[in-house]
Amino acid sequence: MNLPTKITVTRIVAIVIMIITLFVLSVIPGWQTIEIGNTGINLVFLIIFAFFVLASFTDYLDGHLARKNNQVTDLGKFLDPVADKLLINSLVIFLIAPSIFAPYIPGALGQVGFNMWCAIILVARDIVVDALRFIAASKGKVISANIFGKLKTVLEMVAIGVVLLNGFPFRYFDATWPAGLHIADFLVYLCTLASLLSGIIYVVQNRHVFKEDK
Repeated sequence: MNLPTKITVTRIVAIVIMIITLFVLSVIPGWQTIEIGNTGINLVFLIIFAFFVLASFTDYLDGHLARKNNQVTDLGKFLDPVADKLLINSLVIFLIAPSIFAPYIPGALGQVGFNMWCAIILVARDIVVDALRFIAASKGKVISANIFGKLKTVLEMVAIGVVLLNGFPFRYFDATWPAGLHIADFLVYLCTLASLLSGIIYVVQNRHVFKEDK
């Protein structure tokens, strides 16, 4: 196992630990009320945000090292997207109802987050694309990531980061938006739209994999 793959495996292990930690914290009263001053940012959410940034950086790092040192392996190709989806989708699901985990902010964090339909679209899109890749691989074909998929990932990361920080720094501009609409919400809807469109593009561009081989 080379260094890039070890970094990927470490990221997966760290994500699993994060998920377990979030579950444990969810049943322990008290941590939801830990607010940093009057910022409206939960301390634990800030720690999760720092972990999220670090994990996202290691995602770039392992890919960069693999290409630079010519260490691209089949195991790495398999594990890297698994780590990405585990990180993003677990946080998307966790952030469906942030008011449950940080109820100390009336009318703020409870309104900024991933609603159920956005989460369903984001997770379902990944399942469809992964199934498409599996079918293609069974036929000896490879479906590479395209610019739309990369754009979707970037928008998801930005939206998750902003939601974890309770809309910071964009919430300072929310007053200029229509009543009840947060810029963080707009970012969530934007990444959801990008995810849906990229999934449709993947299926349309690779519809040939559904044809039966003769």
